[in-house]
Amino acid sequence: MNSPFVFDVSGLVHSSTAQRRTLTGPSPARIGAAMIAIEEGEKVTVEALVTPLGTGVLVDAQVQATLRGQCVRCLAELHQEGDFHINQFFADSADVVVHEEGSDDDEAEEIPQIVDDRVDIQQAVTDEVGLTLPFNPTCPEGCAQDESAAPAPDGVSGEDEGSLPDPRWAGLEKFL
Repeated sequence: MNSPFVFDVSGLVHSSTAQRRTLTGPSPARIGAAMIAIEEGEKVTVEALVTPLGTGVLVDAQVQATLRGQCVRCLAELHQEGDFHINQFFADSADVVVHEEGSDDDEAEEIPQIVDDRVDIQQAVTDEVGLTLPFNPTCPEGCAQDESAAPAPDGVSGEDEGSLPDPRWAGLEKFL
């Protein structure tokens, strides 16, 4: 299976010209939040500008895919188009300087590497999708207005709440 997130940069690393690349293919994994995501196998289109920077390459990409999930209010199926922007630098060696010594950053950021003349932006896509998508997605036009289509919040519909036993004391009935 060819991943739409892997780009061949073999001739580009020591070049001086940027190249525009477009890849389309199935998503190699489920990417997103629990209630909405790009499902594994879903068609993904990546339009990227790959720019050589001497010590590596910069991938500036637009990722488009269909998001599938459920509305957290009415549990209706959601099918939305997702559009995400990725901007990631890949180093051609581990010797790339990322910050000056003695700076305030205690944690050095790990720079992704070019491996076998290929770059993989899947982790950058996963990070961007995770930060962009809502954890609690809802229907874009609002949930169904018909009250019978949505379940009651307590799971009981049509009963008078005043006649229901207090749930705190309901367990004591067996002792009476």
